[in-house]
Amino acid sequence: MAKQLDRIPTPHITAGPDDFAETVLMPGDPMRSKFIAENFFEEPVLVNNIRGVQGYTGRYKGKKVSVMASGMGAPSIMLYAHELFNFYDVENIIRVGTAGSVSERIRVGDVLIGMSACTDSNFTDHLGFPVNYAPACSYELMKKAVGKGEELGISFRVGALYTSDVYYDETVDMNRLGSMGIMAVEMEAAALYAVAARSGKNALAICSVSNSILTGYEMPAEDRSRVFTDMMKLALETA
Repeated sequence: MAKQLDRIPTPHITAGPDDFAETVLMPGDPMRSKFIAENFFEEPVLVNNIRGVQGYTGRYKGKKVSVMASGMGAPSIMLYAHELFNFYDVENIIRVGTAGSVSERIRVGDVLIGMSACTDSNFTDHLGFPVNYAPACSYELMKKAVGKGEELGISFRVGALYTSDVYYDETVDMNRLGSMGIMAVEMEAAALYAVAARSGKNALAICSVSNSILTGYEMPAEDRSRVFTDMMKLALETA
């Protein structure tokens, strides 16, 4: 798909037509975007800062790669993913974020690769899918991530995520979700997968488990850096 130059810049992204790499890493937090660029990229350049949603492009092991924040929730990531896929000709978006375990099998500190993502949202109706669409990642990106994880010796799990529209949700039985094979809950993966499918592009969510919804246990601050670094190594090597 050719860049729609007449739509660049967009109301939400001020970058130039060639400012983004083919692959964009997408954390939720704009400050996390800045941290990734400054700590993992070579020669990072700020290419977007509209509404404080920071986007950077640099190089990782010599290859051009970008990172830009998505904000929180399905509507926010759908907006940015749509513009990156359809106006900036981005081919791959890899979400890098946190998730809360809903399964006794998934421990705090685990790195998760989201093969699929169920949701309580009805955004697929707004996107015009003619069926009850089941959001799934790009097989090629997932295959690369699994291979890189094994190569690097990073402990990870592959499976289904639950994308919720509601952060403080007391209506869903999380124990039952876990018993049905759902690994963890987060707020963006299913929406990203749906936009990628609609755009004919590729998407993957890689998450670190920061807490357990079942027990209330939170990852200690001293462990977060290690887990985040493992997640980022996996995402960058996949990119």
